[in-house]
Amino acid sequence: MLKPESAEVIVVGGGLAGLSAAIYLGRAKRPTLVIDAGKSMARWEPDVQNYLGFPKGISGTKLIERARKQARLYGVRFRRDQISWARVRKDRFSLRGSQTFYTCRRLLLATGIFHLPPEIPGVKACLGHSLFFCKDCDGYRLQGQRIAIYGWTGEAVEYALAMLVYSDQVVIVTDGRVRRWSAQSARWIREYQIPVYQEPVKRLRRKGSQILALEFENGRNLPLEALFTTRGDIYFNDLAKHLGAKVNANGEVVVDLEMQTTVRGLYAAGCVTPANCQMIIAAGQGAVAAQAINRDLFRKSLATHSLRRFRRRRQLRHRKQRAPVVV
Repeated sequence: MLKPESAEVIVVGGGLAGLSAAIYLGRAKRPTLVIDAGKSMARWEPDVQNYLGFPKGISGTKLIERARKQARLYGVRFRRDQISWARVRKDRFSLRGSQTFYTCRRLLLATGIFHLPPEIPGVKACLGHSLFFCKDCDGYRLQGQRIAIYGWTGEAVEYALAMLVYSDQVVIVTDGRVRRWSAQSARWIREYQIPVYQEPVKRLRRKGSQILALEFENGRNLPLEALFTTRGDIYFNDLAKHLGAKVNANGEVVVDLEMQTTVRGLYAAGCVTPANCQMIIAAGQGAVAAQAINRDLFRKSLATHSLRRFRRRRQLRHRKQRAPVVV
């Protein structure tokens, strides 16, 4: 049997939340291991324009690369692996990867989510270029453009209304689905005269990664420059549920103000929690979780008197000063 790989803290997930936490933990001298399956949503973002400190923008891939390099400066280790299950016994977590086992004292889940793209052939090539998921991230760059919101719930209506700040050419496309928004949402659609296209979408016309138009089954064409999807998200919460952590109706892992779940010693940060799914918010949550983990382990070391190991080296001592010589 393979010997488990051990760390004081393990972070599952190598996106902005996990990497931010790793940097803080590494600087706190906590032996930290990041287990990353390479599925961060940041890789879908070719031009992040709203991350603090990058006025000219930066790709999500480049942001991840910089953060990994920064974490390595503080001794953080990385493993590419997919964790299939986890358990906790006597204040210690065990994890099973595809090839080996891992153990740790504290565990941070930064496993993230998956945004469901529209079920339209060829649309994935447009991700991050003319197909978007977040109005707060990408609305600003689309000012004055022809924008469609793909969806059939109240969220689609909310997106359409919010995008009016940036463009007066906004429509909703339900792709043949039954509309599931409220009477109030219907009144807003009428008040703001937002067109709703209910016909099924037949195909997408694009040039490279740029959407040109949607073609409906009835033969109509809708010229477009940008498409937002509100089809929903998949939360990667299996590990949290296996460990007994509470998950809400949406699938988000429930955390307190220190990002601790309902399981002692288990933390979660980033888009898998109820936070607004923004890169900078995820990074902030990772920092909060790391500091909480460090405080927790520090208090544990005081309670068990384990800080004594740091007193092995000779410490500075006060020397008795001689009286001054009077001449």
